[in-house]
This record gives sequence, C-alpha cells and structure tokens, in this order.
Amino acid sequence: MLEKFQKVIAQTSDQPMGLEISHAEGPFIYTTKGRRYLDFISGIAVSSLGHRHPAVVKAIKEQVDRHLHVMVYGEFIQSAQVDFADLLTSQLPENLSQVYLVNSGTEANEGALKLAKKFTGRTKLIGFNNSYHGDTHGSLSVTGRHIYRDPYEPLLPDVHFLDFNQYEGLDLIDEDTAAVIMEPIQGEGGIIESDPDWICEVRNRCDEAGALLIFDEIQSGFGRTGKLFTFEHYNVVPDILCLAKAMSGGMPMGAFVSSPKIFEAFKYDPPLNHVTTFGGHPVSAAAAYANLKELLSGDYFEKAELIEEKAKTILSGPGIIEVRGKGAMLGLQLENRELTQKVVEECFGKEILLGWTLHSDTLIRIAPPLIIEDKLLIETLETIAGAVRRNVHTT
Repeated sequence: MLEKFQKVIAQTSDQPMGLEISHAEGPFIYTTKGRRYLDFISGIAVSSLGHRHPAVVKAIKEQVDRHLHVMVYGEFIQSAQVDFADLLTSQLPENLSQVYLVNSGTEANEGALKLAKKFTGRTKLIGFNNSYHGDTHGSLSVTGRHIYRDPYEPLLPDVHFLDFNQYEGLDLIDEDTAAVIMEPIQGEGGIIESDPDWICEVRNRCDEAGALLIFDEIQSGFGRTGKLFTFEHYNVVPDILCLAKAMSGGMPMGAFVSSPKIFEAFKYDPPLNHVTTFGGHPVSAAAAYANLKELLSGDYFEKAELIEEKAKTILSGPGIIEVRGKGAMLGLQLENRELTQKVVEECFGKEILLGWTLHSDTLIRIAPPLIIEDKLLIETLETIAGAVRRNVHTT
C-alpha cells in the first residue's frame, strides 16, 4: 500500500509519516498493523471532540438519509445550513450575525479578503510577519513567511507586513487600507499570543482608518483556547471572523462571519460575485451543528484550561525553554532542533502523535482533543517530559 500511496497520491514531502489507517475512535488512531496511537495534536486542531464523536456521526448519518448536494451555495434553503448558522451566530457579538459557508480555512480567508476589498473599495492589505493563513494565492499573499511566498511570486499587490505585537508601524493602517488580517494567537508561527493592549490598539487603528479587522481563528476557534473563540480573551471583536478546522467534527468545512451591512457588498456589481459549489455542504453543516451543540453542552472549555494548567506544570526542567499558548493550543519550546526531533521520535515510538509547527523546528505542538481523560492526559505529558529528560544531555 505504501508503494501505491507514493505512486498515485501527490506527495507534499519526501518523508510522510506513512501510517496506514484502519480506523479512529475518541483520542486514538488505529493502524492496519494493529498499533494504537494517541492523537495528541487532534489531526492538527481538527478533532477537538476526538475522532467519530457519536453525536457528530449520528448527525452525518441522518443527513445522508435526507439529501447530499442539491444546489450551489445560497440558492436553496437547506435546514442543515440554517440551523448551524443560527446556533453559531447566537454565540457571537451582534455585528457577527451572518455566515458565509465554504469548504476550508484558506477559502474562508480568501472570501474575507475579497469581501473587505469589495466593501471598502480599497486594495491595501496588512498582515503580520510569521503569520500563516493558507496556501491558496490570496491567503498566501498575506502569509508572513518568505520561504512559502517566494516560490509563487508575484502574489497579490499592495500587501504589507508588520511585526506581531509591535506598535512600530501601526500607522501603516491608514485610509488606503481595506483590511488587517491576523491570528489572535499565531499558530504555525510558534503559538504566539497577542499582547492584550497591542491588539486593542490594532482595533483602534482600524476604526480610525475605516479598515476592516479580520481575525483568522481557523486553528484557535471552537473551544481550543478555553473560550469558544480566542477573541473573547481580549474583548476585541473583529469585523470578519474566519473559521474552519474544529468546526465540523472532522468533516471539511470553513466559514467567514460578518455583518449584513458588510455582506451586502457581495450582492451587487455584479450579483453572485462570490460563489461556491460545495460550500456549506449539508452533511458538513449537519456535523457542524452537532459538533457545536456538543461543545456548548459539555465542560470542554474547562478541560482546555485544565490541559494548559497540567502542561505548564508537568513540562518543565532542563531542555525546556517554555510552554506557551492558551488552553489546548500550546507550544512546547525546546532548546534546540536535535532535542526536539528526538523527543518527537521517541514519543512516536511510544504511540504518541506529536508534531512541529511549520515555522519552527524547536517547538512541539501540544493540542490534545478536549475529550481526553485526565489520567491519560497526565500520563502522556509525563511521558513527553521523560523523553525530554532522557534526550537533553545527548544533544
């Protein structure tokens, strides 16, 4: 199967993990060789309720028995879409009251950028260094990492980058700016939290300039940081909110959320000037409704806080620089690349799936599912800490 996989599936690296999956359940992934791996990165922040949560699976099966795709997005009334959007907006501030459903995170960012340019009539976009917003051309254009941008230049014009958490340069947000796009917590950039005063100043600068503020919460949303959305930690509300990953319990889906006033821009000059065939697919929408309903009914936000507390307590000592982030969106910063690689490899040998972020080879992603039992959480963190201790003096 590995040979066929490498032959017919386009590869993204020379060294894929190569696990052949049999099935997945709860926090575990099972291989065809009979091994059980603890998914301590939740499929890269997707499976926050674990794999195949019963409520999500039930909703998927019920929707499959009703209908699959029936029409391109926005033309027919489909209860799965309406019910999810209604539940989602009921949890959001008043200005975030309409939802545009798409297929992925990068599509959500693409739509948000287009919407900002159309609504403001401006072209200037501002992003931040070390950010990550996706790999399609528009999203890549506002991603602040040259190693990924350079092979595809020229990208969108009139894009400018500032340093995250730095006040210098904020005057670049001016009357020519359509939007500022940012992650409240930079994910692939190394799990970097926003400074609360700084993010308020970014909001103020956007208000003064008439620019829209876009929050990319594709990785940080849906309870991962201990609140439903990370912007709640900062009491700063965006004009457009971009979502995906954990939204639909493992089904492909994304969304960008804004106000009716801003979304009006998509209705004219010309009508239907932003459309999608499969966005808001009813099966994904049904899964998203069940996923969100479960998140709101359980103690998952408290579990995210517990994960942060235990990780920051247990993961300390020689070789460990720090554990940073919020809730279950954490980064374990180690002192060098070699130690990081050895820890990840040792844990993989013990059937614990960890990962690095795209922008750092000394940071281990800690993002367990929010359904993980306390005992298993503590045992796993102690295993990771032990791997650091065993390897710190060999690097």
